[in-house]
Amino acid sequence: MALIVQKYGGSSVADTDSIKRVAKRVVETKKKGNKVAVVVSAMGDTTDDLIDQALSIDSNPPEREMDMLMTAGERISMSLLAMAIHAEGDRAHSFTGQQAGFFTDARYGAAHIKAVRPDRVKNALSMGDVAIVAGFQGINAKGDATTLGRGGSDTSAVALAVALGADICEIYTDVDGIFTADPRIVPTARRIPAIGYDAILEMASCGSKVLALRCVEYAQRFNMPLHVRSSFSHRNGTLVVPDGVDPRTLPNLD
Repeated sequence: MALIVQKYGGSSVADTDSIKRVAKRVVETKKKGNKVAVVVSAMGDTTDDLIDQALSIDSNPPEREMDMLMTAGERISMSLLAMAIHAEGDRAHSFTGQQAGFFTDARYGAAHIKAVRPDRVKNALSMGDVAIVAGFQGINAKGDATTLGRGGSDTSAVALAVALGADICEIYTDVDGIFTADPRIVPTARRIPAIGYDAILEMASCGSKVLALRCVEYAQRFNMPLHVRSSFSHRNGTLVVPDGVDPRTLPNLD
């Protein structure tokens, strides 16, 4: 039995049909004998819409209130996904970043994770349930909600995987892994089956948008294997692995 953390981005949970598709995938993974924790982003353009609404009211909104607002999007998607899993005949518990034990520093809008203590997530997994965590958010020492900035849900997923001692962290997006170029722009771009942390860090620092820089740095620090793949297919994507790890030994490969 493997413990797998799956992260689904905004394009993967963009609408209710997408959420139902993700629920089926989560349940399929669990039925293979795995324990599954899920981290979700906000649905589609929800975060951008919330920003637009805030700026239409106040051209210079307080940072604290912006973070309170920004955490709403992930709470919607985590709750709907839990309902979709229930509709599939399985059980799931959803948790905010605070409930999942994400503690951050005091800065708003670009907080850094200081510690992850996922006791409630562990308890849900021990009962055989799927644990769903709102990405991109945590809580500071004042008890205020904070957000992690660009790529925050990827970082949430890796940090949760490390804290749980997961076997792998799967990052689901709208492309089949990491390519030599953007396949939506360059038709001849080739998928990279496996890559090391240093190479993907260089790609991220040069502007590649597949994985956020902080997410990869966190994974490298704790030797957490990543599998970047599409939520719209069941093909294997790109494995980001520590030196000396045989990618073929990792779980949930199709």
